Formats: sequence, structure tokens, C-alpha cells
Amino acid sequence: MAQATVGDGVRDEAAGDGLPEEILGFEEYVRARQDALLRSARHLVPDPVDAQDLLQTALARTYRRWQGIADKRLADAYLRRVMINTRTEWWRARRLEEVPSAQLPEDSVDAVPDPTEQYADRSLLMDVLSVLAPKQRSVVVLRHWEQMSTEETAAALGMSPGTVKSTLHRALARLREELESRAREARAQEREELERCVA
Repeated sequence: MAQATVGDGVRDEAAGDGLPEEILGFEEYVRARQDALLRSARHLVPDPVDAQDLLQTALARTYRRWQGIADKRLADAYLRRVMINTRTEWWRARRLEEVPSAQLPEDSVDAVPDPTEQYADRSLLMDVLSVLAPKQRSVVVLRHWEQMSTEETAAALGMSPGTVKSTLHRALARLREELESRAREARAQEREELERCVA
């Protein structure tokens, strides 16, 4: 194996590639985990393009710290934490750019709804998740989509397990309340339409 000197240290390079082992290790990690990581990013932000941007930014930030991750088995948790922090930074920056207006924007009449039930359910769920605060959304995503334990979620978010439990409880109660409210509104709208048809 070839050797490359960096600063005061020496690191191995892969034969023939000329790439340091830590770069190859990071590339292998990304190749093996990219689909799962993209799913995690997709749960954190509703837009698929934003999810790809989020993952790309998180990977770039993680790469700079790759050597500092002593236990590579924790790389997923580290990367998820970076994605959550990045998403929060974006949310804060966007929030500062938004200006209240007296007029509501018009709905797009060009939007064609996808006919599949799965898409509709996913869209509803992503929409309902948007009512949660970023911390609550992160806890719900890690506990229910990523199926992490309370302890793993606490470690990934830098919280105590008790805080994870109480945050999850409040988040689920808020989601339940939002879904019930939307169901009541839909039933009322259906009644109105039925009354109009009968009249």
C-alpha cells in the first residue's frame, strides 16, 4: 500500500486509487446508506429537491468531521443530527425572510392531484407534520419513521429520554388534534355540498 504524508501524520492510501482510506471509508458508507439517509431527509423536509439538498449539505459537513467519528456505527445518528441542525438553520433563515401580508396567496389552479391513495396519504401526513415545531417533528420522525428507541432519539437530538417522551406525547396530541379538526371540516364541507345538491 502507498503512503501519503499529511502534516505530521502518515495515512494509508488505497493501492491504485491514490485516495486516503478515510475518503474511501466515507464513500463506502455513503454508497451503502444513501437510500436510508435520503428517506430520513425526506421525512424532515416535504420537498424532494430540498431533501436532496439537505442530505448533500449534511454529507459535506459530515465529511469534514469523518475522522473525528471514532465509532463509525454511530455515523447514521451523527448524520441525522447534522440534517436536523441544517434543517433548523434553513427554517430559521426562511422564517426571517417571511413578511406578513394582509392578502392570502391564491391557490394554484394548475396543480393536478396525483390519483394514488398513497400519495394523498403521504401528502396529508407531510402537511399535518408541518403544524409541529421543528423539535417535535424531529422526535416524531426519528421515533416513528426511523424507528429509533427513546434512548437513540435522545442521543441523536441531544436531549434526555424524558424530554423525548414528553415532546413525543405533546407532538402526537397536536397531530391527533389537527387530524380531527381537518376531519370535522371535511365532514362539514361534504354536508354543505350534499345540501346544495338536494336543494
